[in-house]
Amino acid sequence: MAFQSTVPEVTLSSGQKMPVLGLGTATYSTVASEIVVQAVVQAIELGYRHFDTASFYQTESTLGDAIQEAIRVGLIKSREEVFLTSKLWCTDAHPHLVVPALQTTLRNLKTEYLDLYLIHFPMSMKHGITEYPAKPEDFLPLDIKSVWAEMEECQRLGLTKSIGVSNFSSHSSLGSFGTSWGHNRVMESEVLKEIAEGKGKTVAQICLRWEYEQGIGVVMKSYNKERQQQNLVIFDWALSDEDCKKIGEIPQRRGQTVEEFVDVNGPFKSIDELWDGEI
Repeated sequence: MAFQSTVPEVTLSSGQKMPVLGLGTATYSTVASEIVVQAVVQAIELGYRHFDTASFYQTESTLGDAIQEAIRVGLIKSREEVFLTSKLWCTDAHPHLVVPALQTTLRNLKTEYLDLYLIHFPMSMKHGITEYPAKPEDFLPLDIKSVWAEMEECQRLGLTKSIGVSNFSSHSSLGSFGTSWGHNRVMESEVLKEIAEGKGKTVAQICLRWEYEQGIGVVMKSYNKERQQQNLVIFDWALSDEDCKKIGEIPQRRGQTVEEFVDVNGPFKSIDELWDGEI
């Protein structure tokens, strides 16, 4: 019988249940769509039921294809068996564009609703801008009150079950300041290596278990089937108080500062202003 894990769930403010461990689909280099489809399908086979995407990632359509394929081969019976999260990109973070943006996302994902829709970043850009990083003159202050009202309208219309925000606060709870994409600085921590060796676990499993014990929902990213499986095996054991104490003493800072969103002429003029001094 194939390995399959059951992931615990947390109850959102909407009353909806969300699996605490999900698979992310953000790719910062070109990845063939068939590779993403294969990764998602094998993740469903292993027991993943929460999948994270975004308009900006350009993986919504591919994720939708993967869900359809998983249904076709009998891994799941319907779309209702998975939890889908997507995000409103900055160029659509204008009141009159919120509902149409979500409708486009739903078409891409080949579904009638999302489980969770998030405002991707606490800022907006001129509509139609495709260049990234955007030019300073393309950034605009976010009318959060009006945009949020339209997010609530999306929920009222049944286009999404839950709504929320993303990157409005410091993240990367075991991140290291200035860590570039793809860098293994956290994975090379001697403290984490020692704990992992003592428990017969991988460093990634120690990190994921620590986050789970902190009450944090985690979106992990691996298209490797073995690592996907390893990352699921974190719910039937626990860290000791001493382990948690050692991990808690590791300097914890934001992994990515998103400096490209900061400009003296933009809505956020410094890193401290963008993240409210949290880093």
